[in-house]
Amino acid sequence: MKIHPVKAFSDNYIWVIGEGSDAVVVDPGESKGILSYLEDNEVMLQAILLTHNHDDHIGGVKEVLANYPDTPVYGPKETSDLADHVVQEGDTFDLLNESFQVLKTAGHTNEHISFLMGKHLFCGDALFSAGCGRVFTGDYQAQFDALQQFKQLDEDVKVYVGHEYTHTNLRFAQSIEPQNDELSKALKEANELRERDLPTVPSNIGKEKRINLFLQAETLEDFITLRNARDHF
Repeated sequence: MKIHPVKAFSDNYIWVIGEGSDAVVVDPGESKGILSYLEDNEVMLQAILLTHNHDDHIGGVKEVLANYPDTPVYGPKETSDLADHVVQEGDTFDLLNESFQVLKTAGHTNEHISFLMGKHLFCGDALFSAGCGRVFTGDYQAQFDALQQFKQLDEDVKVYVGHEYTHTNLRFAQSIEPQNDELSKALKEANELRERDLPTVPSNIGKEKRINLFLQAETLEDFITLRNARDHF
């Protein structure tokens, strides 16, 4: 199993899950990079997974489908105009000889979902390294509940996020906890990776528990305070 990030826009990641000559694509916000990757690596697209309905995560779906017609698309009901397999919390399905479990991780959008494939979590904008998505719905309880769900996962579960926000998230975290050695170490590592134009992700749940202040928030009130501060950072 190979999981590869394809860059899109200024900071998006489209994830390609590959097994042999087959592939599944997660959140193709644009099509050009994905179509090139599939052609260059001579792999056949088996499915598209969507976490939510923001254009930078779904904008390339129609063009990808034009090149790979009849490809099944799995997504939440807010993507039902694109998804022919509408899935929800608790659903499971098999692709690439792997089982995918659907988690409802709302807050960023009303029906945002994440996909758990064994020890691999594809979480869209519900969780970032050292951060989490903006709560555009205003439903902070839903986003807080999503984070609590992530915290229950095994610490070695790898986290595949939708954006390269790690550096900025860590700078924010350090502004809140300037004496935190874990944050300083993580920021140094992130800086070194970005200087080489390398992704800072995937992360893992264990690491996020150490560096992600949003995962560490013990109450909804603490989470809201942090989220508001991050939005204005």
